[in-house]
Amino acid sequence: MTTPAPRYVDLHMHSTASDGAAAPAALVAAACGAGLSTIALTDHDTIDGVAEARRAGLELAVEVIAGVELSAFEDDRETHLLGLHLTRTDRIADALATFRRSRRLRAEQIVVVLNGLGVPITLDAVLHEAGAGAIGRPHIARALIAGGWSRDSRDAFDRYLGFGKPAFVPKLTLGLAEAIDLVHAAGGIAVLAHPGGTGTRKWLETLAALGLDGVEVRHPGHSAEDIARLGALCDFLDLVPSGGSDWHGAMSGTRVLNVMRVPEEWLHRQRERVAHRAARARVA
Repeated sequence: MTTPAPRYVDLHMHSTASDGAAAPAALVAAACGAGLSTIALTDHDTIDGVAEARRAGLELAVEVIAGVELSAFEDDRETHLLGLHLTRTDRIADALATFRRSRRLRAEQIVVVLNGLGVPITLDAVLHEAGAGAIGRPHIARALIAGGWSRDSRDAFDRYLGFGKPAFVPKLTLGLAEAIDLVHAAGGIAVLAHPGGTGTRKWLETLAALGLDGVEVRHPGHSAEDIARLGALCDFLDLVPSGGSDWHGAMSGTRVLNVMRVPEEWLHRQRERVAHRAARARVA
């Protein structure tokens, strides 16, 4: 009897609805080509690309999970949180709209700072790079590159946009506990994104007490040691594992689709957590 081929999922991806290079439908087509059975679209501060992605997924037999990536702070530490398996997106819509407005304001402030540094970039150039997506620093970096003021994205962040650099402007502060509550209100589970070496047992215990459901174990930025340690901590702390490519459109390099070979079994464990939370909510 022939053993079925393993099926893989990718639960961290970005489209042009935020700072990815591929439109949601094109992203799904690429996922299909990479042999993925299920993906999560996790754009920054928006779920606007999910409907288009799901329509494409129906045609290509790729399941699309509604997700989002939020930036939050805990003890002055910036943390990224993935909200996965969102089912009541209306309950998070107002908050996401506020975050997107703050992104626009931040971009305006960064442009003013860059102009003061002698870089004649315009907000229109940034908006052109962002298109209809939620504006982020990667769009400003692309405008800097297009205008000839930076060689590449790394140069733009190293010289101007990174933390502590001359044109860095802080973003709207969202507490991590608040971010977790937002995800739960939308019917999803809250997963700590790419913690790397900072994902210590002590910190994860603290976040689990705030309601954290899982940890992104497999991520291109993680070492083999990180993956092994985070996987063991998930088991020990009763957190669900997750993983993905953090895809923004790369066709080569370390962040291509399906690079992390996230097993479908992890998706089943996440769905069990979703069902468990839903049951608890009904009882409450």
